Amino acid sequence: MTKKTIAFFPEAAFGPALNSVGIAQAVEALGHKAVFLSDPGFISVYEGYGFEAHPVNLSEPMPPEQMAKFWEDFINGHIPNFRKSPYEQIDNYVKDCWTAIVDTAKWAQKDLPGVLDTIKPDMICVDNVILFPAIKQYGTPWVRIISCSENEIEDPKIPPHLSGCGATDFACHEAYRARFNEMIKPIHDDFNAFLASTGEAAYPLGEFFEASPYMNLLLYPEPVKFEREHPLDPSRFQYLEGCVRKEAPYEVPTFAANNDKPLIYVSFGSLGAGDTDLLKRIIATIGTLPYRALVNVGDYKDSYSDLPGNVVIDSWFPQPSVIPQVDAVIHHGGNNSFTECLYFGKPAIIMPYVWDGHDNATRVDETGHGFKMPRYDWTDANLAAKLEACLTDPAMKARLETTSAHMQARNGPKKAAGILDELVRTGAYRG
Repeated sequence: MTKKTIAFFPEAAFGPALNSVGIAQAVEALGHKAVFLSDPGFISVYEGYGFEAHPVNLSEPMPPEQMAKFWEDFINGHIPNFRKSPYEQIDNYVKDCWTAIVDTAKWAQKDLPGVLDTIKPDMICVDNVILFPAIKQYGTPWVRIISCSENEIEDPKIPPHLSGCGATDFACHEAYRARFNEMIKPIHDDFNAFLASTGEAAYPLGEFFEASPYMNLLLYPEPVKFEREHPLDPSRFQYLEGCVRKEAPYEVPTFAANNDKPLIYVSFGSLGAGDTDLLKRIIATIGTLPYRALVNVGDYKDSYSDLPGNVVIDSWFPQPSVIPQVDAVIHHGGNNSFTECLYFGKPAIIMPYVWDGHDNATRVDETGHGFKMPRYDWTDANLAAKLEACLTDPAMKARLETTSAHMQARNGPKKAAGILDELVRTGAYRG
């Protein structure tokens, strides 16, 4: 087999980055070379997994340490808005986020042609929510990876992306779409002007990306997928059932209290750890319950003191090695956490704050794989009751076991690598 070079360009966030790492590991197992195009702040992440990585500026150049903190600082600046509903976030967090994302596309266009000429990839896989024209125009097959929720690929019958609407709450669908398009129009007009400057056609209002004509890989699990008005063509859209990467083994520490009790894992992801008040509140509540808990506090470990004996905190956990060992998970609804819980058959309480966390929280609840909880409007008794249900509900346990077996039988990274292998060798996927 001729060795091919496959370039991955994930969004500058740990969720997409680590999903692409999982696929890249499987691609290299097939004998190809995986390289990364990367925001300068994430170069060390890919190099840490042994991959070659090439910087692409997505904003005005700045030191890597500062770049790595860009989105964390952005999120922390919006913490007051996380008390609002998805609809109420449109004219603040969502609007500001799309403004920043459009800017990343403009900046990327400056570097990408030269970087691609250096790497000379035989295929490019991009995991982002916005088009980079240079990738589409480079002349090799390009694949879109959708590591957010499935509704990033729009359909009239399913909830709009970021809305958190229920699957059949069509009034919610309509209201969210109308408000989103109203608020986003000036930003979208600016993006279309940018597309025109690169020779690309304008996108319809509300759309910032298009499906690849070659292949689109959805990390979303089929057991919770939506019923679409227009089903996705399997020759161009494939569900991966998550892309759980390999991490080093994790040994659960000995706790000072409740050492023989059920184990809870709490994480709001790399960007959500800045909400220390919320995490402290959860820790205090768990401290009164007959459980143990591992809590991911990100870069804010120094903010915590006087921890209860049944709680251990750390700045980072190898999540795919931790979740199989726990009994339930409290998380923010990021797609990695969402799919990993389903993959390992673990019930989840999702307290969403932004982006597709709202969608995943609603979906885990309405499919019976866990619970959606408000991020702030809850009592100790509420959380205790939901945790007890996660640990004792036999119907939920059976449903999770079925979903887990389905997902593990399909091996998302291996499936993705097989699809990419066929595409890069033949130019088409025939299944």
